[in-house]
Amino acid sequence: MSERALPAYIGLGSNLDSPRAHVTRALDELDSLPLTRLACHSSLYASSPVGPQDQPDFVNAVARLETRLSPLALLDQLQALEQRHRRIRKRRWGPRTLDLDLLCYATLRWQTPRLILPHPAMRERGFVLVPLAEIAPELLLDGDTAASLAVPHQGRDLRRLVP
Repeated sequence: MSERALPAYIGLGSNLDSPRAHVTRALDELDSLPLTRLACHSSLYASSPVGPQDQPDFVNAVARLETRLSPLALLDQLQALEQRHRRIRKRRWGPRTLDLDLLCYATLRWQTPRLILPHPAMRERGFVLVPLAEIAPELLLDGDTAASLAVPHQGRDLRRLVP
């Protein structure tokens, strides 16, 4: 565990059982994780599902945490939070009450069977890049800023939800 808090970016998504409520509640719960505080979060966005299209649209957001947890300890906390929201993994990219993805952890580049950082699919996902660019436009992802990566995705199959 690090002595000082490091930034970690979390992607949130839900498309079952009042998805907006799941994401909003999860944002509050992220602030209650051990050795972690919620620094900020994006607006909520609606997006079409990736993968199987026979499911409802998603509500998505991105949060920035300041944490002293290690990446794997943070992943454990995120997965426990998903379980408290009764997440069931029936099929890949299927519907879910809550999905929490660890997108980036400081500038760490890491690959284990359980966790790859930065998240390998992040650069192709507008529902991650647009909210990420909202809260961290200058964040560098392999030499590109989050803001520049988000531009092609803005307005495409993604809409900001009003509070």
